[in-house]
Amino acid sequence: MPEAKIDNRETGSRPEHERRQKQELNKLQKRLRRDAGQAISDFSMIEAGDKVMCCLSGGKDSYAMLDILLNLQKSAPVPFELIAVNLDQKQPGFPEDVLPDYLASMGVEYHIIEKDTYSIVKEKVPEGKTTCGLCSRLRRGILYNFAAEQGVTKIALGHHRDDLLETLFLNMFYGGKLKTMPPVLHSDDGRNTVIRPMAYSREKDIARYAILREFPIIPCNLCGSQENLQRQVIKDMFQQWDKQHPGRLETMFRALCNVEPSHLADPNLYDFREGKRLGGKRQAVQTAMPAEPEQDFGRLDVLNL
Repeated sequence: MPEAKIDNRETGSRPEHERRQKQELNKLQKRLRRDAGQAISDFSMIEAGDKVMCCLSGGKDSYAMLDILLNLQKSAPVPFELIAVNLDQKQPGFPEDVLPDYLASMGVEYHIIEKDTYSIVKEKVPEGKTTCGLCSRLRRGILYNFAAEQGVTKIALGHHRDDLLETLFLNMFYGGKLKTMPPVLHSDDGRNTVIRPMAYSREKDIARYAILREFPIIPCNLCGSQENLQRQVIKDMFQQWDKQHPGRLETMFRALCNVEPSHLADPNLYDFREGKRLGGKRQAVQTAMPAEPEQDFGRLDVLNL
């Protein structure tokens, strides 16, 4: 019998595919580390001795945030503590074992808060109306109270660059305000400080990273299944711009970080009679790399990889 021939292309395809995936994963991790580190540095998000509470929803963004913060913690220029918290809102069919199993495997301290906000939202919001507003307010109050009880100094949320831009446009189009999610937010009562370490990160990078890291994603059946949301309209517009005009979203975000009150029309920010800013001179965000990277979160992408 003739000797069987082995197709080397077939036998070598899987190892080559895995090698490329590993390279892509490493590249994405470095990029997300760099972006998160720079955001933490630019906005002084984390300080020595902070107890940071990572809020996990089971979605790609919060998984990526926790993963990157755990990675940064190993080489951070200051010591800080991390805990993970999930709010189980008692949505029907919510897989209660997924997050505890994952967090236990990661070796991170975690807490699962059980509060039936699902029933409240379904009772208060008419069928077909957007549930996100009420749901987020209930969730925020519960998490704020828990953070205060646990001595948490910073509450970390997984919002990324696209979230900030989408919120800006939502407020302009539907709210008549020029505002977005700030990278750092202090609660009105002074008890809590919210940080968004992924504020510089692109959603498409996070989405791909989540696939490569094989995070156990939990879909949101309460709001994620709703169609024709205003945010989805903005998101679709951004995706089209990103394809047709590469770099536009990056330019838009730079504008968000480079505001000139004298060229807007808010008399609460600028005294047009006297020709001066109100509330002190605006401080531009520093984006240049410092000379001493070991003292700066913004350069942690080059450490201990």
